[in-house]
Amino acid sequence: MKSNTPTTIVIFGASGDLTKRKLIPALFQLTRDKLLPAEYAIVGFARKELAREQFQQEMADALLKFSRSKPAKDSKELKEFTQRLYYHSGNYDDAQSFTGLKQLLAEIDEQAGVKAGAGSYLFYLSTPPNVFAQIVAMLGEAGLVADPFDKERWTRVIIEKPFGRDLESALDLNKQIRSVLDENQVYRIDHYLGKETVQNIMAFRFGNSIFEPLWNRRYVDHVQITVAEAVSVEGRGGYYDQSGALRDMVQNHILQLLALVAMEPPASFAPNAVRNEKVKVLSALRPIKLDEIAQYTIRGQYSTGTINDRKIPDYLSEPGVDANSTTETFVALKVRLDNWRWAGIPFYIRTGKALPKRITEITIEFRQPPLALFSHTVHDGHDEGDQRQPNILSLRVQPDEGIRLTFGLKVPGPSMVLQSTNMEFNYGDLFHAEPPEAYERLILDTILGDSTLFIRHDEVEAAWTFVDGILQGWTSKHKPPIYPYRSGTWGPHAADEFMTKDGRKWAGL
Repeated sequence: MKSNTPTTIVIFGASGDLTKRKLIPALFQLTRDKLLPAEYAIVGFARKELAREQFQQEMADALLKFSRSKPAKDSKELKEFTQRLYYHSGNYDDAQSFTGLKQLLAEIDEQAGVKAGAGSYLFYLSTPPNVFAQIVAMLGEAGLVADPFDKERWTRVIIEKPFGRDLESALDLNKQIRSVLDENQVYRIDHYLGKETVQNIMAFRFGNSIFEPLWNRRYVDHVQITVAEAVSVEGRGGYYDQSGALRDMVQNHILQLLALVAMEPPASFAPNAVRNEKVKVLSALRPIKLDEIAQYTIRGQYSTGTINDRKIPDYLSEPGVDANSTTETFVALKVRLDNWRWAGIPFYIRTGKALPKRITEITIEFRQPPLALFSHTVHDGHDEGDQRQPNILSLRVQPDEGIRLTFGLKVPGPSMVLQSTNMEFNYGDLFHAEPPEAYERLILDTILGDSTLFIRHDEVEAAWTFVDGILQGWTSKHKPPIYPYRSGTWGPHAADEFMTKDGRKWAGL
């Protein structure tokens, strides 16, 4: 799991929050774990005028605050890492800025013992999405993109989300990027795919023989995916009001989780084998018809409330938010897949801001036995009669990564009464360590040239094709209302009714 090729990592948007909170800490951890090449350098590129020493100091301060394994302030490892940091100021649409970058990279190559311009480069686009295509075009014009078939050096580009804001813009962005880069040089990142428990979905399903035979419409009643955030828009009102929960969370994170849960076993874990199966799932999403949009979708918007003793203002009063905004901060969907494995099985999705806690969990509820032979109790001993408790498998992605299986066991005594019991796995308890940060895994995979956990162009397009239908429905005469919900609750009451009318309920988290 290590490359020996001298590598320079260039972060566009290096003055941004993501660089300080996630990218530099991830690179420091990879250095600490001895997973980066022996010869590597990191270049920050941003519009901000900054001396190299200032950039090094800012990143050192960020590591002291945000690193997973925080270094001592004056430690040798911190000094050695910051000495690898360079800074280049420039504009994303300025050819001269990229000429200067090319010269800097050539100097770094020579210091690493590589012919100038013959190094391997990883470009990370941590910038606003409206400059993605522009940066890639400039890299091409500056001659900073290696031949994709060159065995001596490589160029790879990580592109942050959002990748487009609808199908048309995603298609256009793909076209522009692929006019400069080969598809195997493009790494569209979704940090959820770097989380240990997300990868554990595949390990759990395909590395064990117990559950996969049950993982289909014959035994599963329904699937739920919840991605809850306990924060409001918090200073990002201007961006969020143009995006909303559907674009911000469903199109990327949640549909990727759905694809991993629902996909067929791949022939191998080669990158394209896995991604081929995910594309099949996304292509099998049944489009929601305009006249059914209110039946299969719920929109909500948070109002004032309290979360953990912290007062949350009304969404419409947030800075940058239009006072008449109809942007959703909560969305619930009922999704169906038209394929052999899942035909007729609903997938319920919900996500929102200003909910009671931060949690991402996938719940698979299995069908009830055909005959009710036993009475059931809940944990307080209350007799539920024939209200049978289902078998539930819960996969928690964050926080406290783990897996829980709920099943019934006989309560001690003369009566044949069952009580639901949990069998749990907790990542931290078993491995006595916190899981690595998603960005650590994803940056390392990019350096190694493994694109398994990244999103291919046809995955993006298939996801947007489905989401575009919902967005169109929300602008039609059939659109559902925007339901208000109090901050600190689990969304509007309509979201609960959404489930109860199907004879189901949201999983208790």
